[in-house]
Amino acid sequence: MATECARATALGKIMNRLKAFVSLTLLGGMAVVLPVAIMAILFQWLFRLVTTFIQPMTDWLTSRAEIQEIMADGVVVLIIVATCFLIGLLIKTGVGRWLHHWLDRILGRLAPGYKTIREIVTQFLGGDSNESLLNGQVCKARVFGENSPATMTAIVTATHIDGSYSVFVPTAPIPTSGMVYHLPARCVELLPHLTVEAAMRTVIACGAGSQVLRVPEPGL
Repeated sequence: MATECARATALGKIMNRLKAFVSLTLLGGMAVVLPVAIMAILFQWLFRLVTTFIQPMTDWLTSRAEIQEIMADGVVVLIIVATCFLIGLLIKTGVGRWLHHWLDRILGRLAPGYKTIREIVTQFLGGDSNESLLNGQVCKARVFGENSPATMTAIVTATHIDGSYSVFVPTAPIPTSGMVYHLPARCVELLPHLTVEAAMRTVIACGAGSQVLRVPEPGL
């Protein structure tokens, strides 16, 4: 009886080790495969979105030149990129800035929502005033009060004349959404050693790697 119990115990240990081995191996494989698969899906979605958008131009090009559709897509994308580059060069000139200001004012009056869309794009890409969110200052925000031990990863989006700050607190794992808080200076701990990209990586990873938020000791 004792021998059978010992055998059952040994068999149970072997099965538990086997389950742990299979689980860890499977999870390790998924950790490698899933990011690649998700990236491939995102690229496929983006490719379909772009090709659908440029389909009229692609059809026009294929109807006038004997080239395959995928090659026509590439040519159209290159044309769009070159056009954006040329427009960027144009608005660096005095005439270009005047035209851009005139067009911006007309669209702001006639196209509902244009100003909102322009401001969102400016926040993420930047503009002449360098107002990009990526150029902001990373900080720890005490949104529950200066005496609260809880802090949130945030980006300073505006500094006011009274010394207070407006900060954007991104949500995990999608940092493009979040909340805006207006806080006094005593509730904001600036982190000049940290870039926005590094802080956003911790948000996307749901807090993993947040050790970078620690303020380095003097002399280290």
